[in-house]
Amino acid sequence: MAFFDDLEALNIIKARAYPRATEHIDEMARLILDLEQNGLAYQSEEGSWYFSVSSKEGYGTNLVMLDPDQLKKGASSTTGGGGAQRSLSSGMALDADEYDAEKEGVRDFCLWKAYKPEFDREDAIWDPVVEIVEKGEVVQTRHIGKGRPGWHLECSAMARQYLGPTIDLHAGGIDLKFPHHENEIAQSEGANCAPFCNCWVHNGFVNIGDEKMSKSKGNFLTLRNACPTAEDVRAYRYLVVSSQYRNPLSFTEAALGAAKGALKRLDRIQVMIDDALLNYNNSNEDDDKDKDNSSTIAATVEKELANFEVAIADDLSMPRASACLFSIVKAAEKEFKRVAKLKKEDDSEEEEEEEAPSLDLVGLARVQKALKQMDQVFGIYYEVPQVMGEESTAGTDGDEGDVNGGAIPEDVMDLVVQRTAAKDAKDWELADSLRAKITELGFVVKDVKGGDPIVSKV
Repeated sequence: MAFFDDLEALNIIKARAYPRATEHIDEMARLILDLEQNGLAYQSEEGSWYFSVSSKEGYGTNLVMLDPDQLKKGASSTTGGGGAQRSLSSGMALDADEYDAEKEGVRDFCLWKAYKPEFDREDAIWDPVVEIVEKGEVVQTRHIGKGRPGWHLECSAMARQYLGPTIDLHAGGIDLKFPHHENEIAQSEGANCAPFCNCWVHNGFVNIGDEKMSKSKGNFLTLRNACPTAEDVRAYRYLVVSSQYRNPLSFTEAALGAAKGALKRLDRIQVMIDDALLNYNNSNEDDDKDKDNSSTIAATVEKELANFEVAIADDLSMPRASACLFSIVKAAEKEFKRVAKLKKEDDSEEEEEEEAPSLDLVGLARVQKALKQMDQVFGIYYEVPQVMGEESTAGTDGDEGDVNGGAIPEDVMDLVVQRTAAKDAKDWELADSLRAKITELGFVVKDVKGGDPIVSKV
């Protein structure tokens, strides 16, 4: 499947299971009966099952703060056609399939939709039978009726089946907070009598330019047509993982180009460090502890690793984490430049008696270790599988002078990363000074509300 190929191309760790809703109808039916037993579900005259919202204390107050009167007003409006949506004044959408039938409460949402020959497909209808077991013996069988599951039911049933009554983390788009995730919470906690989720993570939309990506807008892109080469794919991963997940992600040529430039810089310093440490024996760490005290690079690494941990723990502040990564990279780059400059001066003076300048190998070894440690989060040092017939090009570009195709030099991108971190820390004075430095170098940075900044030549 293309989906799994894309996961591999993006270096995403696969889940241990990919359950199908159609293979868990019995689990859904059992959850409905558990809700009925707890006084939270009922069957209408037409045979559909509904969740009794008024019976669930705190409904709609976990992820959003609903106004019950407003919800009732929005639900009682009418629209035509099954599957159409009604909108509240708050802008949240309600599924008409949950609100167009007879039920006890206007706010109640559908758990199981009764079969309607004139409306439903025969190949998408089920008639599950649930066995009621007591003390290891089947004491009763229950039919919930021929029909199909509601929108939210499958998530609660499969989460309970594979992860138990309480899960640690639940992710999803920001548009799913209501009604989907609020209804999922109500179902799961109502059936299991336990908290459903400890931590919710809602991501922003992917924007094409300044507009949300969607099929209805005609700007929908797949990984394969948006990122046709291995270099593009790896750059897209870095673009995503270095962004703040709650904010919209602006997918533009400039953003992807900046990500490519950042990766070229990372690949280049990794190769330089690997070559420098080729004959360096760092197996005895005790001998290097004293050397660490005199290594400014090692001190920088320890400082930025600590800042990195703080950033990750602060709601996954990946822009700040990226700034920490490039602070370490910059320290290593300065060391190579320092030695290269000294060697050049020695060559010009032609003094053979003085000892040749040497690299801070202890510090570079710490950088090498730190890059590997940070990459456990970023996941950007990897070889991309073949994508659309293209060979992986990660780390093979030998043109060190051409950063980001010559569009954005690495020193400018370094300033952009530092400015983003300064803005996240609300250090506006530093952010303004960094913007001024970027301008002096002939580039302008444009802030995009909720997205990554766009960098272009003046």
